[in-house]
Parts: sequence; structure tokens; C-alpha cells
Amino acid sequence: MAERIVKVGLVGFGTVGTGVAKLIAENADSIAVRTGIRLKLACVVDIDMMSVRPVKLPDGILTDDLNRLLSDDTIQIGVETIGGTDMARNIQLKMLEAGKDVVTANKALLAEYGNELYRVAQKNGRCIAFEASCAGGIPVVSAIRTGLAANNITAMFGIVNGTCNYILSNMTSKNEDFCEALTQAQEKGYAEADPTLDISGGDSAHKLAILGSIAFGCEIALEDIYVEGIEGISISDIRYGTEMGYCLKLLAIGQKDEQNRISLRVHPSFIARDNALARVEGPFNAVSIFGSAVGQVTYYGRGAGMMPTASAIVADIIDVALGNSATTFRQLNLRPRSETAPFIEKIDNIVSRFYIRIMCKDRPGVIAQWSKVLADHQISISGAIQHEGKGPENTVPVVIATHPTMQKNITIALEDMEKLDVIGGKPVCIRIVDIPEDKD
Repeated sequence: MAERIVKVGLVGFGTVGTGVAKLIAENADSIAVRTGIRLKLACVVDIDMMSVRPVKLPDGILTDDLNRLLSDDTIQIGVETIGGTDMARNIQLKMLEAGKDVVTANKALLAEYGNELYRVAQKNGRCIAFEASCAGGIPVVSAIRTGLAANNITAMFGIVNGTCNYILSNMTSKNEDFCEALTQAQEKGYAEADPTLDISGGDSAHKLAILGSIAFGCEIALEDIYVEGIEGISISDIRYGTEMGYCLKLLAIGQKDEQNRISLRVHPSFIARDNALARVEGPFNAVSIFGSAVGQVTYYGRGAGMMPTASAIVADIIDVALGNSATTFRQLNLRPRSETAPFIEKIDNIVSRFYIRIMCKDRPGVIAQWSKVLADHQISISGAIQHEGKGPENTVPVVIATHPTMQKNITIALEDMEKLDVIGGKPVCIRIVDIPEDKD
């Protein structure tokens, strides 16, 4: 097979960019043998020209001048790995307008400006490949766009943030409190010095916006996604949940009902301890997708890090070079936001089961008072736990699991409970998510 040289320009020579350069340098021969495409890194753009990286570039490749990439007509593919939104958006727009196909792992950018970038790419006859944006080295984007193309996708449940999964795993298995588990994640490099985007659920929301748009075929805005992070999770609630047969995970959930109404949410979720997602530990990611023909399929692997992310980026570069991405991208027909918005289900209307922990003052008639509040709002109790022991202000913890009910009913009930003089402090509420099982 005759080789065809494909020149690549890389913007960003940080952790991920270094991994991309390393893969291209080390695997160019094997890639050429398998595909007939020889990738050549023609230009690497970064403002930092001095730092030593664990990969050596040929002389003259590294530059701080973006125009070298934009003006070189022999460079067919531009890769953006700088992260962020404003600067990255401008760079991607310039690359598209200069006639380059674009490869990116930038989930925040695609979640906020993806619809604009897709339109500019299509206007210029270019494509954007973004496999690495959602789950690192797990090829879930291509699975949805091509592997599951024959299916009507009805639901997805994803653990898509390794930082949060590592923290919750440590809190569960090592009995660490939140701050201790976060510190461990930072020391191991799984969490940033400022972990806010991860632990707040924002990173998972970015990924859900991208996955939801391609799974359900519509333009999705970040404001469509209900987001709740793990900052307030207590080790005591993880223990009580374990006692009730549950495991706590931060889930990104997208569902479509028979009326084509779509719900999108990110929040801590108690799931059955024997569910496959409950066994996803540490920094690993997994996404379970439900299709009308295939049933349930689950994708699992490393969701972040230099080499897993670089692996997905280089796979996208190859796919662009082979012409596959252009064909797939042309078929990226998303219903406009104006048509989608009326079908987005608000969180208040979501039906779920709930875990509720209240601190009850130790006096007669307490159970009657809080159970009446639940009954007044049509909330049925499926189980309850109360252990001996005292908490603040002579209180004892009572844990309640409900039958399915609407979020808005729970919200009002919790507000009414908090007003009771027999309840100390604010009740804790965590959703219980029943992930369907695909069984014969």
C-alpha cells in the first residue's frame, strides 16, 4: 500500500498536546502500515517555547506564531489542545476559515459554542472531530454516531468525571471524608489544584451536553442541564446508603420518553450495589447507553490523562485523514435549539425515588409529624432506618427511602420538614436512580 503523508498542526504543547506529539512520533510507522496514512507533525504552536517536555521535536517545529499553521496550505488538520473557551474558540474558527479540519478534546468549548463551530465548519466544507472531548480514551462518541446509528437511543447513564469517581470511591471503600479524599485525588494528579469544575458537576455537564446532542439529535444548551455536585456529600450518607444496598456515584443522565421529551441532569445518585456502574472504581469512566434495537451497551475505560486523551485525539486525526470524519460530520444534523427547547423536561417534573436523612429531636410524636408532611405531598415511604445514638441538639438520624415521586413534591416537602421544631438542621436529599437491567 502506497503511503500518503498527512501534515498536522498542533496548537497547545501542554500535557495533552505533548501526548499527541509523542504518539505521532512513536507510532507513525505502525499507523502507516495499518492505514496507509503517514502522519507528520509539521507545526506545534505554544506560547511557552522554553519548558522541557518528555518528547523531542525536530528543529523548527515549535513556534509561538499561530500564523505559521494557518498560512501553511500543506497542513490539512489542525489540533487544538489549549483548553478554555474564548481563545480556543477563536483559534478553531481561524483554522476552519483557513481550510483546516479540526480535532479537539475541548468539552467546555463544544458544550458552550459547539453549535456555532459546527455551522462554521459546514459552511467552509470542513469537519470537527471530537472523540476525546467526552470520556478520554473511551470511544463513546463514535459509538453513538456510527455504531449505534440504527438505534433510537432512549437513555444514557454515565460516570464521566474521574475526579469525582475517585473521591466517592475512596469515601466508600476507605472510609475517608470528602476533604481527605479530595486531597488524595490532588496528590495523585486526578484533581486540579482548583477542583471546582469537577466537584461542582460542571465538567460532567459539559460532556453530557455533547453526548446528549448527538444521542438525541438536537442542539442542547448548558442551561438545559440540571447540575448538582458532590461538595456536600457526607460520609455518613454513603454509609447509610451502603446499608440500604446502594452505591453513590456522580451520574450524567440523559433520557428521552415516548413523547420525545428529554431530561438532562448531573447529580449524586444512589444506584443498586450490583449494577455494573457501581463497580466502576477510582478515576475510571463508564457510560451505559440504551438503544431500541441493541438494548444496553456499556463503554468503560480511562476517561482522562495524557495518553488516554492523546489516544482518542490521534484516532480522530487518522479518521479525518482517511476521510471518514468528513462523511460522518456532514450527517451531523441536529434539530435547532428553537425546536428543541420546548421538549426539555425541567427537573421539577422528573420522577425519581429519593434518599432523605433528617435529624429528629428525641421526643414523642416526631415520626407522626414528619410522616404527615410526606403524606400531605403524596410521598410514599418504601423504607426507613433509625439507629440509636445522639447527634447535635439531642437529635437522632432517621433515613427514609421513598417510592417514585416528582421532584417538585419532594422540594416542597423538605421545605416544610425544615420548619418543624422537631427537626434539627436542613434535611439531606439524594436521588435514588433505578438503572434498567437488560435481561432476557
